[in-house]
Amino acid sequence: MKKREKAGFFFILPWLTGLIVFTAFPMIAAVYISMTDWDIVGNAAFTGIENYKMLFSSKEFIRSLWVTVRYAVIAVPLIIATSLTMAVLVSKNRKGAGIFRVIYYMPAIVSGVAVAIVFKWILDPSYGLLNGVLSFFGIQGPDWLYDPDWVLPSYLIMAVWGAGGSLLTYLAALKDIPEDLYGAAMIDGANVFQRVRYITVPLMTPIIFYNLVLGIIGAFRKFTDAYVLGGAGKEGNFYMVYLYEEAFGHYRMGYATALAWVLFVIILALTFIVNWTKKYWVYSE
Repeated sequence: MKKREKAGFFFILPWLTGLIVFTAFPMIAAVYISMTDWDIVGNAAFTGIENYKMLFSSKEFIRSLWVTVRYAVIAVPLIIATSLTMAVLVSKNRKGAGIFRVIYYMPAIVSGVAVAIVFKWILDPSYGLLNGVLSFFGIQGPDWLYDPDWVLPSYLIMAVWGAGGSLLTYLAALKDIPEDLYGAAMIDGANVFQRVRYITVPLMTPIIFYNLVLGIIGAFRKFTDAYVLGGAGKEGNFYMVYLYEEAFGHYRMGYATALAWVLFVIILALTFIVNWTKKYWVYSE
C-alpha cells in the first residue's frame, strides 16, 4: 500500500470504525434478534421466521400499518403543498417578509413533546382553543382525538402546522430560479398563477422530490406526538407506536425487531418506487 493510501486510510479509520461498530454490527445483530423470542432480560431463544409469521397474521399489525399508510397518503402531499405555498408567498423581499419566514419556520425547532402537549389543549373538545374559535362562529366543534372519525384530521392539522420545517429548502430553490424566465413570461401575458404553474413548480421539482422522500420516511416513522396523544379507537396507534409498545411494553424484543425490519423494507421499497418515477416528473437541466 502506498504512503498516500495509508495516510488516507488512517484519516477515514475513525469514521470506518464508527460505521462498523454503530451501524453494520447492530444491523446484523438485529437480523438475528428478529428471529428470536427475547424479553430483553433472559436468554434469546431462536425461533426462525416465527416472528414474521405472527406479524403478518396480527390484526394489530394490520391496523397500525393502515393507520400509518392512510396518514402518509394525505399528510405528505398536504405538507408539500403547504410548504411550497408558504415559500412562494414569503420568497420576495417585501417589508415584513423576514418576520413571516421566522414564524413559519418556528415549529421546526420546537420539541415534539411540547407540540403534542400544546395540541392536546388546542384540540380538547371541552375547553380547547380550536373548538372555542368554532363556537364563536356558532359551529359545534367535534371531539377531535376522542372521536375515532376525527383522529386523522387532528393529526393532519398538526402536520400542516409543522409544515414550515422544509421552508428553507424551498426558499433556497426559489432563489435559484432565473428572474429572466418570469420577465419573459410576463411579456407573453402570463399571470401570477400561470407563472407559478409553468415556471416555479417545474423548476422546483428536484426539491419537491427531495422533500417527498423525506416526507414518506417521516410519516412512516411518526411517533412522538402519536405516543403522547394517542387517539380514540386506536386510530392514533401508528406503526412506530405499536413497535414501541411491543418492545418496551410487552418486552417482545424479537417481535419488535421484526416489525422494525418490515418497516425498513416498506420505506426502502417506497423510496425506490418514487426514485423510479423521478424521470417522468422531475426537471433536470
